[in-house]
Amino acid sequence: MNIFRIWFLSQFILLIFTFSIVHAQSSTDYQRVYLSGKDAASGVYWDFRISDGRKKDEQTKILVPSNWELQGFGTFNYGHDHKNPDRKVGDEVGYYSRAFLAESSWKRKSIQLVFDGVMTDTEVKINGQLVGPIHQGGFYRFSYDISEYLDFGSENMLEVKVSKRSANESVNKAEREADFWIFGGIFRPVFLEILPENHFTRIAIDAKANGEFRALLTLNEVPKSAEVEVRLKDLANGNTVGSFTSEVLTDSVWMTHLFSQIKTWNPESPTQYEATFSLKQKSKVLYAKTERIGFRTVELRPKNGLYVNGTKVILKGVNRHSFYPTTGRALSEANHLEDISLMKQMNMNAVRMAHYNPDERFLELADSLGLFVLDEVTGWQDGYDTIIGPQLIQETILKDANHPSVIAWNHGNEGGWNFQNEVAFHQFDIQKRPVIYPWLNRNGIDTKHYPTYDSPEGRLDKSGEVFMPTELLHGLYDGGLGAGLDDFWQKYRQNPLFAGGFLWVFADEAVKRDDKNGILDSDENHGPDGIVGPFREKEGSFYTIKEVFSPIQITSFDPSDNFDGKVSLRNDYLFSDLSTSSIKWSLHKINSWDSTTMLSAGSITLPAVLPGDSTTIDLNLPDDWRNGDILTIRAIGKDGEELYSWSEAIRKASIGNPHYFEARPALTNQAIKVRESTTDLHFTVGQKLFVFGKQLGELQLVKVGSQIIDFKQNQAELTTAVKSVNWKKLPDGSIQIKSNFESYPNLITWTIFTSGELMMEISAPDSIADLTGIGFSFPSEKVKSAKWIGDGPYRVWGNRLKGVEFGLWEKEYNNTITGYNFEKLSYPEFKGFHANFHALLLRAEGGTIEVRTETPNLFLGLFNPEFPLQSTPGVKVPMPASELSFLYQIPPISTKFHKGKEMMAIDRNMDQKGNASKALILWFRFD
Repeated sequence: MNIFRIWFLSQFILLIFTFSIVHAQSSTDYQRVYLSGKDAASGVYWDFRISDGRKKDEQTKILVPSNWELQGFGTFNYGHDHKNPDRKVGDEVGYYSRAFLAESSWKRKSIQLVFDGVMTDTEVKINGQLVGPIHQGGFYRFSYDISEYLDFGSENMLEVKVSKRSANESVNKAEREADFWIFGGIFRPVFLEILPENHFTRIAIDAKANGEFRALLTLNEVPKSAEVEVRLKDLANGNTVGSFTSEVLTDSVWMTHLFSQIKTWNPESPTQYEATFSLKQKSKVLYAKTERIGFRTVELRPKNGLYVNGTKVILKGVNRHSFYPTTGRALSEANHLEDISLMKQMNMNAVRMAHYNPDERFLELADSLGLFVLDEVTGWQDGYDTIIGPQLIQETILKDANHPSVIAWNHGNEGGWNFQNEVAFHQFDIQKRPVIYPWLNRNGIDTKHYPTYDSPEGRLDKSGEVFMPTELLHGLYDGGLGAGLDDFWQKYRQNPLFAGGFLWVFADEAVKRDDKNGILDSDENHGPDGIVGPFREKEGSFYTIKEVFSPIQITSFDPSDNFDGKVSLRNDYLFSDLSTSSIKWSLHKINSWDSTTMLSAGSITLPAVLPGDSTTIDLNLPDDWRNGDILTIRAIGKDGEELYSWSEAIRKASIGNPHYFEARPALTNQAIKVRESTTDLHFTVGQKLFVFGKQLGELQLVKVGSQIIDFKQNQAELTTAVKSVNWKKLPDGSIQIKSNFESYPNLITWTIFTSGELMMEISAPDSIADLTGIGFSFPSEKVKSAKWIGDGPYRVWGNRLKGVEFGLWEKEYNNTITGYNFEKLSYPEFKGFHANFHALLLRAEGGTIEVRTETPNLFLGLFNPEFPLQSTPGVKVPMPASELSFLYQIPPISTKFHKGKEMMAIDRNMDQKGNASKALILWFRFD
């Protein structure tokens, strides 16, 4: 069952319960009345005026919720702008107003006006009267009791004054001068809570994995002879699990009970219950409110690990900004669902909220779909003072504490904390979740950001503490994230102190600028850090992460070498055995350049392999399975979802290529005509002309009929001294040209066959380094498309070889610059390296170029991607001098802060399969 089916089922169940609640709702039930839209997709227009920037002083309307910059108002700013004298830092003030009806039936009730998020200082008036102190802090839920300010049975006027910058300088330092986009406005919902005269002011729940249930209830006043009943309902079937009551003696009531036979909550089985709290007086219900909960226990055991429900966990996580290019931080249900779906597709089980707490709806979806959440109080690299800080911590906990997905609190980021404020977490969180300091080694967990592979700073795996980098492999353009992840994960997962890590970051943060003709602006290299693009376009790292994080790992699979039809696999789930999982296999044949055909398929239900254990399974392949060219294995997860698909070649390239093309007609043999000049050699085979230089023996020109194909050997790569160039005619009529050099490529032999094909053989190198191989020049502006047989469809780097599969692939030409030219993104990128190269068909103006190899494990360099001017050294990769390259080894790409060699195991992609001892053999065909 995939994530969408799970979600739709949960929504159907929710609809049923909501329908029953609405029709059964009485004046004693919790009621919420929205004055704004419920999310960015359902915004409601309020009257609006802004003090500065775009549309200054226009009396107009604006959607609520929204960020006003994305509605055409005010000033766009990135958080670093305060350091740039050439950029104006917006300090505009927005004036909102909205009339609403206060129903007569609300008299003698408590009416709470709730704001879920406003940036940032917020002054609120009802009917011209100030209802409370100005709220400071832009990412937090706050409320006012407005009962005494309302005219019941009449329209009332709500006025909200929002200052983009705060009068509290610590708020500006923590929120407004951070490394992210700075917005203004009412960006989350505004609603009224209609509460009866007697009600709970807080419900705090601690539901443990063993069924132990604790709750703290606070009341606005204490009715005489009152009690509270708690009734627990199983959301999966609607059945009541049990109930109990406690007497109310004070305005704070602690309740405890043991529910037997409950199911625990975890991301793999996110079981939820409804707990309905009813305040009663002599059996009469005075107030009732329902909370969705999950039973789970979180423990950080010092110098041991992070445990959930008694199981040591490894968090496979990512940092997520609440962001969308067209709406800023005002998000919709669809935005939240899409982001969680993509995380689950990457086999992630955790997300860090960076750098502020999320929308209420995001946490509800994380609860129901299954994600661990690190919930964060803002403070990018500066913390709140001791006045505002505890208040904002309290507001975070009051909003988010009952969500089972929230397993820890983050107190700021990289220095964005005030240690004196930590006590507020312990004061208000009855679950006593761990309090984490991202980047710091504190409270028993080391979260050092951006370690290099060997972490010479002496932290993380050397610190002796539980370690979990809360920011890892900082993405920039196509660097970081998937690049280096396999090396890091394989190293760290062996350490019993490893608790996981969080990649930086989920999505490119590029905002749509209506003040700049609608461009997507990432503020140079500050925002393009994502695994996915601004509109959630999947980059290559997406699939690398998907493979590395797959909870079913295929640990041994190479059908080209003595394969017996058996594969080894490991269960990397945390809580689930493999009894409801399966492996599906399929065999495919490559039909020249035309297509692939599935020959046969099968499925194996897996045994109940426990988490962390391994097993070997027999695929039970048919006797004739070697008639195929590709063997694909798909891991199907516990809920029927595809976790990952591995496809491998059944043959090495030297045997595979004749098999792929066995059905195509043979070429006609023709006598080769030779013309020699003082500088070059001309060989004509029918309608084809090949020109070679006499000084280096290199291919200089190809002509088919009257059409010149501008394909030639790149002389710039032949930098070593030439010793000799000789050519001769062989007995079968073919021509052979040999070029001897002082050092690599040592000996190059070209053969022109009477069929019109060419073969190039380069002697094996004594050793290999990045970009060892041979290259050819061809103008990219003449390219239309490429087909290739090898790993794809995404490109690879020396430290990002996972996330691709062997097959026949095709892509149209594009010049996508990953994470940069947002208006022209087309994935997969056309340009870049491809592993396990077997054959290439390049379609260009004037004809086609086909290249096949006999050498195993070669890399194809299919033109060179461009790197933005704002690239840092880690993502500026040395590239070949040639447009088309055939290489033994390719360079790594790395992160925003580090170079590739620092972010991978030493010699990770150095000749692992011994191909350096093989000559480089290429066959060429031009049509």
